[in-house]
Amino acid sequence: MIVLKVTTYSGHKADERPTSFTLGGRTFRVEDILDRWHGEDHAYFKLTADDGNLYIIRHDTRADEWELVMTETMREC
Repeated sequence: MIVLKVTTYSGHKADERPTSFTLGGRTFRVEDILDRWHGEDHAYFKLTADDGNLYIIRHDTRADEWELVMTETMREC
C-alpha cells in the first residue's frame, strides 16, 4: 500500500470524509465520493478526483494513516 497525506472534512466526527489527497508530490481534490464502507478498523472511500480518475483509499483508524488501495485511469475511447 502507498501511504497518502489526506485532508479531511470533520463534521459530526473526526476525519469524516476526505476532501483532497497528495500522491507523488501532487495534490488531488476529491470531486465525488461514490461509495464508502467500514471494516473492523478501516474506513474505505471509493472516489473520483479532479484528474478524472477513480481511487479507493482507506483510513486505518487505529494507526491514523491513509493508504491508496486502488486507482483506475478513466480514459475516453
